[in-house]
Amino acid sequence: METKGNILMEKYEVGRLLGQGTFAKVYYGRNLKTGQSVAIKVIDKEKVVKVGLIDQTKREISVMSLVKHQNIVHLEEVLATKTKIYFVMEYAKGGELFHKVAKGKLKEDTARKYFQQLICAVNFCHGRGVYHRDLKPENLLLDENGSLKVSDFGLSALSECKRVDGLLHTTCGTPAYVAPEVISRKGYDGAKADIWSCGVILFVLLAGYLPFHDSNLMEMYKKIARGDYKCPNWFPPEARRLLSKILDPNPQSRISIAKIMENSWFRKGLGSKQGTKLGDVEKLPIVMDDVLKPSEGSDNVPEKPTNLNAFDIISLSTGFDLSGLFVSNDQKDEVQFTSTTPPSSILSKLEEIARNLRLKVMKKDQGFVRLEEGSNAGRNGNLSIDVRIFEITPSFHLVEVKKFSGDSIDYRQLLRQDIRPALKEIVWAWQGEQQQITS
Repeated sequence: METKGNILMEKYEVGRLLGQGTFAKVYYGRNLKTGQSVAIKVIDKEKVVKVGLIDQTKREISVMSLVKHQNIVHLEEVLATKTKIYFVMEYAKGGELFHKVAKGKLKEDTARKYFQQLICAVNFCHGRGVYHRDLKPENLLLDENGSLKVSDFGLSALSECKRVDGLLHTTCGTPAYVAPEVISRKGYDGAKADIWSCGVILFVLLAGYLPFHDSNLMEMYKKIARGDYKCPNWFPPEARRLLSKILDPNPQSRISIAKIMENSWFRKGLGSKQGTKLGDVEKLPIVMDDVLKPSEGSDNVPEKPTNLNAFDIISLSTGFDLSGLFVSNDQKDEVQFTSTTPPSSILSKLEEIARNLRLKVMKKDQGFVRLEEGSNAGRNGNLSIDVRIFEITPSFHLVEVKKFSGDSIDYRQLLRQDIRPALKEIVWAWQGEQQQITS
């Protein structure tokens, strides 16, 4: 292991590397006092600060310290040195559920057992205002007894992440498991989105393959949007009926977790010893500022736009824009354009537009700015507009303009008559309107 901070080594012996990502590596470890096996996730603090993932890391710590359940990987503690953050977690000896499914479909009773444990864990999270948002077999681990453990809360959200409309708006997750309303980018209920993902997982456990699959991502998204899947002939009729209620593309009519837990197929074999009892909440004494404060002696890191992940780029690119499946162009409350202008120049232009339109700049942070009307409120309250800059490459950016609050008609009129013309000199192309560009 490349880092052996004294704080860590006093308590834990670090062994082999279990897995690694862009900003974190996970090691096998052992508690020197208790002898208990642990997994140690090591995050490079400087990288987290540079790419603007401080809030996401704080949220992951908050979430994992909030949920303690027998079917959720338990966070033992969080430690930090000048350069590293250490998540010390329960070690799931059985590895990923994905590896089991990769060998083929599971027996009905086995698939149901894992699904029961998954639903109990997700129900526990939702009861505490936590939405996972990236449920898939790769994030479901197994302990030495074969019990399921939900892991990886890096994309999770808390209730306070909701906007004034009561919905979440961040497009995230794994495409094959993501709910249609997340793709639509119109806002979604985190609980309903998690339920959809649980349905996809149940299908995979019983079938051994994905319900929505296509080599063309656009076609796969269309199948998801329509709820277009086919159950193989070996699926039990009761499981088919349950899946039809879970994989309902309309989140309003999609079955709730409470109803799933009442379902007769779900309840089979669910004895008193099965994982239905909700664990107690245990908040860990973690001081966020101490864990995430910049390293001593490090230079101040300049603010920069958020990097788009692969899922964002796919969902926002013109060729894969599925918003037309859900809303017509003239009803959209958000538009995107690409620009080769530096972020500082884009922000300066936005501030100039705000001054000309007598809008206040209410927030400004890491490629984000909020513009808001003053006391002369519109018909539905003060109009607020969020503008966020995303980095695709260092010299190429995507800018999203979205109504945060206020009247949609006022917003669209202001956008059409004033904002878009004023942005003309920095716009390379408006998303979905490239056909209008002339050579």
